[in-house]
Amino acid sequence: MSPESRHGANQAGTVVAVVADIMALILGLWILMYLLDANRANSLVQFVHNAASWLAGWSHDLFTFNDAWARVVAGYGLAAVVYLFIGHAIANRMHRH
Repeated sequence: MSPESRHGANQAGTVVAVVADIMALILGLWILMYLLDANRANSLVQFVHNAASWLAGWSHDLFTFNDAWARVVAGYGLAAVVYLFIGHAIANRMHRH
């Protein structure tokens, strides 16, 4: 692999890792806002909730805990961990090639 293409792969890997981090940050921020009972009428809270709901759509209601806070932490937390794990695994693979 030429130095130019290796540099491009490193940059692409970095972008993948940063995107995964941002996705996990949004999900973590929503968990924090939910646990702190953030004002759902606030525009920022609505934006974070909508983005987190979209990102965690596949893990929504995956767990059936009795307490709503536990379902939020488990469902959105799982999505955050999966995005971090997969995103960084892809980024590391791109950095090696």
